[in-house]
Amino acid sequence: MTSSPIHVRRARTADVPWILEVTKPLVDSRVLLGKDAVSIYEAVQEFRIAEDRDGNRIGCGALHVMWQDLGEIRTLAVTPEWLGKGVGAAILARLVDDATELGLGRLFCLTFEVDFFTRHGFVEVSDAIIDPETYAQLVLSHDEGVAEFLDLARVKPNTLGNTRMLRVL
Repeated sequence: MTSSPIHVRRARTADVPWILEVTKPLVDSRVLLGKDAVSIYEAVQEFRIAEDRDGNRIGCGALHVMWQDLGEIRTLAVTPEWLGKGVGAAILARLVDDATELGLGRLFCLTFEVDFFTRHGFVEVSDAIIDPETYAQLVLSHDEGVAEFLDLARVKPNTLGNTRMLRVL
């Protein structure tokens, strides 16, 4: 029996420069929302890092809690040489486990990778998925990802063409 070539672990502060490096091409092509290093350091506990058998970092992703029962999959990125080899699926599985452990019932993502997320139980949503009272609370957040989720006008250039998707856990 062979072990999986992919191991997913909790991110460490030493991973932040690598997260910025691996996500830069996706930020430059407007696939991911760009974040400053300080934002990644502040959220490092949300991140998971995928490594190969030799301990080389090959992917990352984050789970951001948005509300009592709602989390968002963020910053899912895989190195080009590992695309299509199950790295994204391994990271997503770990993030779903984390969400379940936290007691979340729903996961949201804003993505161009519709087929990938569909294969993992997400469905496209167009209507509001939160009640007006929760919306009123979330609009107070300074987090750009929450602004994207709420479809606020100030983030429209970052969200053009993205698909809103949801998975019920």
